[in-house]
Amino acid sequence: MLESGQVLAAQAEAGGITVPRILLMLVMVAAGVAVGFVGLRGLREALPKNSWAGVQTPATMRSDEAFRVGNKAAGLPLLVAGAVLTVLGALVPFATGTATVVTLGVVGGLGGLALTAAGCLLGHQAASRVPAPKPQGRRLGCSGQCCGDSACGVASALGGRATPGAAG
Repeated sequence: MLESGQVLAAQAEAGGITVPRILLMLVMVAAGVAVGFVGLRGLREALPKNSWAGVQTPATMRSDEAFRVGNKAAGLPLLVAGAVLTVLGALVPFATGTATVVTLGVVGGLGGLALTAAGCLLGHQAASRVPAPKPQGRRLGCSGQCCGDSACGVASALGGRATPGAAG
Protein backbone atom coordinates (compact mmCIF):
# COMPACT_ATOMS: atom_id res chain seq x y z
CA MET A 1 0.00 0.00 0.00
CA LEU A 2 1.33 3.42 -1.00
CA GLU A 3 1.60 6.22 1.53
CA SER A 4 0.08 9.59 0.74
CA GLY A 5 3.50 11.14 0.01
CA GLN A 6 4.23 8.40 -2.51
CA VAL A 7 0.86 8.93 -4.17
CA LEU A 8 1.50 12.68 -4.51
CA ALA A 9 4.99 12.03 -5.84
CA ALA A 10 3.63 9.54 -8.39
CA GLN A 11 0.92 12.00 -9.44
CA ALA A 12 3.46 14.84 -9.79
CA GLU A 13 5.79 12.60 -11.79
CA ALA A 14 2.92 11.62 -14.08
CA GLY A 15 2.15 15.31 -14.76
CA GLY A 16 -0.82 15.61 -12.41
CA ILE A 17 -2.26 18.81 -11.04
CA THR A 18 0.16 20.40 -8.56
CA VAL A 19 0.17 23.62 -6.55
CA PRO A 20 2.70 25.40 -8.81
CA ARG A 21 0.58 24.52 -11.84
CA ILE A 22 -2.54 25.85 -10.15
CA LEU A 23 -0.73 29.07 -9.19
CA LEU A 24 0.59 29.55 -12.73
CA MET A 25 -2.90 28.93 -14.09
CA LEU A 26 -4.46 31.44 -11.70
CA VAL A 27 -1.92 34.16 -12.53
CA MET A 28 -2.24 33.65 -16.29
CA VAL A 29 -6.04 33.44 -16.28
CA ALA A 30 -6.41 36.48 -13.99
CA ALA A 31 -4.02 38.53 -16.12
CA GLY A 32 -5.77 37.36 -19.28
CA VAL A 33 -9.22 38.30 -18.02
CA ALA A 34 -8.00 41.73 -16.86
CA VAL A 35 -6.18 42.54 -20.11
CA GLY A 36 -9.05 41.20 -22.20
CA PHE A 37 -11.59 43.24 -20.23
CA VAL A 38 -9.61 46.45 -20.79
CA GLY A 39 -9.29 45.57 -24.49
CA LEU A 40 -13.01 44.93 -24.83
CA ARG A 41 -13.89 48.19 -23.06
CA GLY A 42 -11.44 50.06 -25.29
CA LEU A 43 -12.89 48.52 -28.45
CA ARG A 44 -16.40 49.46 -27.39
CA GLU A 45 -15.23 52.99 -26.48
CA ALA A 46 -16.54 52.36 -22.97
CA LEU A 47 -13.24 52.77 -21.10
CA PRO A 48 -13.35 56.07 -19.23
CA LYS A 49 -10.18 58.17 -19.03
CA ASN A 50 -8.42 57.13 -15.85
CA SER A 51 -4.96 56.67 -14.44
CA TRP A 52 -4.93 52.91 -13.93
CA ALA A 53 -6.35 51.03 -16.95
CA GLY A 54 -5.81 51.41 -20.66
CA VAL A 55 -3.03 52.92 -22.74
CA GLN A 56 -1.33 55.51 -20.53
CA THR A 57 1.04 57.57 -22.67
CA PRO A 58 1.42 61.34 -22.86
CA ALA A 59 -0.38 61.26 -26.21
CA THR A 60 -3.43 59.37 -24.88
CA MET A 61 -3.64 61.34 -21.64
CA ARG A 62 -3.68 64.81 -23.20
CA SER A 63 -7.44 64.73 -23.87
CA ASP A 64 -10.53 62.57 -23.51
CA GLU A 65 -10.74 62.18 -27.30
CA ALA A 66 -7.10 61.03 -27.57
CA PHE A 67 -7.68 58.51 -24.75
CA ARG A 68 -10.79 57.16 -26.48
CA VAL A 69 -9.09 56.86 -29.89
CA GLY A 70 -5.89 55.35 -28.47
CA ASN A 71 -7.68 52.72 -26.43
CA LYS A 72 -9.99 51.82 -29.28
CA ALA A 73 -6.95 51.20 -31.51
CA ALA A 74 -5.31 49.11 -28.77
CA GLY A 75 -8.52 47.20 -28.02
CA LEU A 76 -8.22 44.28 -30.44
CA PRO A 77 -4.58 43.39 -29.64
CA LEU A 78 -5.37 43.63 -25.92
CA LEU A 79 -8.43 41.42 -26.36
CA VAL A 80 -6.36 38.82 -28.23
CA ALA A 81 -3.59 39.02 -25.58
CA GLY A 82 -6.19 38.36 -22.92
CA ALA A 83 -7.56 35.38 -24.84
CA VAL A 84 -4.05 33.92 -25.33
CA LEU A 85 -3.23 34.27 -21.63
CA THR A 86 -6.58 32.88 -20.51
CA VAL A 87 -6.65 29.86 -22.83
CA LEU A 88 -3.02 28.84 -22.35
CA GLY A 89 -3.30 29.44 -18.61
CA ALA A 90 -6.37 27.23 -18.39
CA LEU A 91 -4.43 24.43 -20.12
CA VAL A 92 -1.51 24.49 -17.64
CA PRO A 93 -2.94 22.10 -15.00
CA PHE A 94 -3.78 19.51 -17.63
CA ALA A 95 -0.46 19.58 -19.48
CA THR A 96 1.60 16.40 -19.41
CA GLY A 97 5.18 16.90 -18.35
CA THR A 98 7.11 19.83 -16.99
CA ALA A 99 8.39 20.88 -20.41
CA THR A 100 4.84 21.36 -21.66
CA VAL A 101 3.93 23.43 -18.59
CA VAL A 102 6.99 25.62 -19.05
CA THR A 103 6.23 26.00 -22.76
CA LEU A 104 2.64 27.04 -22.04
CA GLY A 105 3.83 29.53 -19.41
CA VAL A 106 6.55 31.03 -21.60
CA VAL A 107 4.51 31.15 -24.81
CA GLY A 108 1.46 32.48 -22.98
CA GLY A 109 3.42 35.02 -20.95
CA LEU A 110 5.65 36.30 -23.75
CA GLY A 111 2.86 36.13 -26.33
CA GLY A 112 0.50 38.07 -24.08
CA LEU A 113 3.22 40.60 -23.30
CA ALA A 114 4.13 41.07 -26.98
CA LEU A 115 0.50 41.52 -28.02
CA THR A 116 -0.09 43.96 -25.16
CA ALA A 117 2.99 45.98 -26.12
CA ALA A 118 1.88 46.01 -29.78
CA GLY A 119 -1.58 47.20 -28.74
CA CYS A 120 -0.13 49.97 -26.61
CA LEU A 121 2.10 51.09 -29.48
CA LEU A 122 -0.87 51.16 -31.85
CA GLY A 123 -2.89 53.08 -29.29
CA HIS A 124 -0.12 55.62 -28.77
CA GLN A 125 0.27 56.15 -32.52
CA ALA A 126 -3.48 56.58 -33.01
CA ALA A 127 -3.70 59.06 -30.12
CA SER A 128 -0.75 60.99 -31.52
CA ARG A 129 -2.79 61.70 -34.66
CA VAL A 130 -5.59 63.32 -32.64
CA PRO A 131 -5.14 67.11 -32.75
CA ALA A 132 -4.04 68.58 -29.44
CA PRO A 133 -6.76 70.48 -27.64
CA LYS A 134 -6.45 74.22 -27.92
CA PRO A 135 -5.30 75.77 -24.67
CA GLN A 136 -8.04 77.82 -23.14
CA GLY A 137 -6.42 81.01 -22.00
CA ARG A 138 -8.28 83.19 -19.59
CA ARG A 139 -8.06 86.78 -18.69
CA LEU A 140 -5.50 87.10 -15.95
CA GLY A 141 -4.27 89.74 -13.64
CA CYS A 142 -1.48 88.61 -11.44
CA SER A 143 -2.03 84.93 -12.31
CA GLY A 144 -5.66 85.31 -11.30
CA GLN A 145 -4.77 84.86 -7.65
CA CYS A 146 -5.08 88.21 -5.96
CA CYS A 147 -7.40 90.58 -7.81
CA GLY A 148 -9.35 88.20 -10.03
CA ASP A 149 -9.52 88.15 -13.81
CA SER A 150 -8.04 91.24 -15.52
CA ALA A 151 -8.37 93.41 -12.45
CA CYS A 152 -4.83 94.80 -12.53
CA GLY A 153 -2.40 96.26 -15.03
CA VAL A 154 -0.52 93.01 -15.74
CA ALA A 155 -3.32 91.66 -17.94
CA SER A 156 -3.48 94.94 -19.84
CA ALA A 157 0.25 94.82 -20.48
CA LEU A 158 -0.11 91.28 -21.88
CA GLY A 159 -2.89 92.29 -24.22
CA GLY A 160 -5.60 91.09 -21.87
CA ARG A 161 -4.92 87.36 -22.49
CA ALA A 162 -2.43 84.97 -20.97
CA THR A 163 -2.23 81.25 -20.42
CA PRO A 164 -3.28 79.92 -17.02
CA GLY A 165 -0.51 80.10 -14.46
CA ALA A 166 1.59 82.54 -16.48
CA ALA A 167 2.65 85.46 -14.35
CA GLY A 168 3.79 88.73 -15.88
